[in-house]
Amino acid sequence: MKVAKDLVAASATPMVLGILAEGESYGYAILKRIHELSGGELDWTEGLLYPLLHRLERLGCVEATWRSATSERRRRYYRITDKGRAELAEQRRQWDTVVGALRDIWLDPHDRGTLPAIPLEGLA
Repeated sequence: MKVAKDLVAASATPMVLGILAEGESYGYAILKRIHELSGGELDWTEGLLYPLLHRLERLGCVEATWRSATSERRRRYYRITDKGRAELAEQRRQWDTVVGALRDIWLDPHDRGTLPAIPLEGLA
């Protein structure tokens, strides 16, 4: 399944902030965590992640530091700030609203565990 670009873009900020709320991390590890969390369905590129991290850094939502471990190349580690935690809380409130509305549309009100049949006639 290919997740639409619009949906990936809309979920990128809360996803990255949520991962950094678990603890500081670096780019490749963030990409790997997104892949794991999505069961392999989301396969972000560096071209998506790094501009987002730089924007979050400019906004004060994350801070970054360069580090190098013995026999490894330098990595830029990112950590969430208090402003980032506040942004994550706001994003969660907004996503809860969206998910709740979708759940109410898609789920049968008498059986919250199944989706109702949706007629496909006339859909192209």
